[in-house]
Amino acid sequence: MLSWWLFPIVICFSLVLTGMLRRYALINSVIDIPNARSSHSLPTPRGGGVAIVLSFLIAAPILGFLELASWPLIWALLGSGVAIAALGFLDDHGHIAARWRLIGHFGAAVWALFWLGGLPPVTFFGVQLNMGWIGHLLAVIYMVWMLNLYNFMDGIDGLASVEAVCVCIGGGLLYILFGEPSAAYVPLLLSCAVLGFLFWNFPPARIFMGDAGSGFLGIILGIFSLQAAWIAPQFLWSWIILLGIFVVDATFTLLRRLLRGDKVYEAHRSHAYQSASRHFGSHLNVTLSVGAINLFWLLPMAIWVGIGGIDGLLATFIAYLPLVGLAVKFKAGALED
Repeated sequence: MLSWWLFPIVICFSLVLTGMLRRYALINSVIDIPNARSSHSLPTPRGGGVAIVLSFLIAAPILGFLELASWPLIWALLGSGVAIAALGFLDDHGHIAARWRLIGHFGAAVWALFWLGGLPPVTFFGVQLNMGWIGHLLAVIYMVWMLNLYNFMDGIDGLASVEAVCVCIGGGLLYILFGEPSAAYVPLLLSCAVLGFLFWNFPPARIFMGDAGSGFLGIILGIFSLQAAWIAPQFLWSWIILLGIFVVDATFTLLRRLLRGDKVYEAHRSHAYQSASRHFGSHLNVTLSVGAINLFWLLPMAIWVGIGGIDGLLATFIAYLPLVGLAVKFKAGALED
């Protein structure tokens, strides 16, 4: 039980460090200036996600030494996390060409997959399928998409933070309920690192996460979901369900813009969550709604899959259906007014 004391320490460390980073950003003019494509109206310091990165990566090896997490998982998180956070930090303070960022993203994903042992067999309608090297390639692409979509979805106050907390606590609860409590430590540790930052990022945000934090969260959550499949095949689907809000909004928006021939690498504000924040005139309402959807819809569906009550692929379809409906309602990917 002594190990649980690590969690409040991580929350406090992240909270204090975020405050220090905010002061650093104000002094050194590391400020996000609103423009026509922004969803905020006031200049706001950015780069606070570094507190999440440092809090988590410093504490994660402690779980390894306490034998509460496997060292291959720790190495996967450390190597890929440091690489993505460093790329994001440099991009926050200047600019890195998209091709170099993408090379770094794929390198980090390959590193993580190596330490995870590749993609485990995936269950489709009760049948386990080992996809071999094709599966490994798809897993790498999946992690690269996860880190990029998380960057796309970090556009209003508190949204990316609340999503990470909900997903990690949901994943941790899943493991505890199904007799794998040791597997819960690492995702719960990440939720604590994010909670400290969320104190400063909750609407109205006093500091933004920046690319260093959003990309880091994206690839770490991608690693968690793949590692879950090694614990039990159905847990992969449970994690994909938990990540549903971000996956659906980002993917639906990207596909619609691709089909229209837009330059998808250009900044925009046509995601469903951005449209919803304009519709309601509030970041807070949208962020709280995302938390509620995670808690009352996606988490029960993920647990249902975990207990073997429904096939994972079918449950993912059911869980995503109303999310697609929301994406349509709020015109995700539509031409901006």
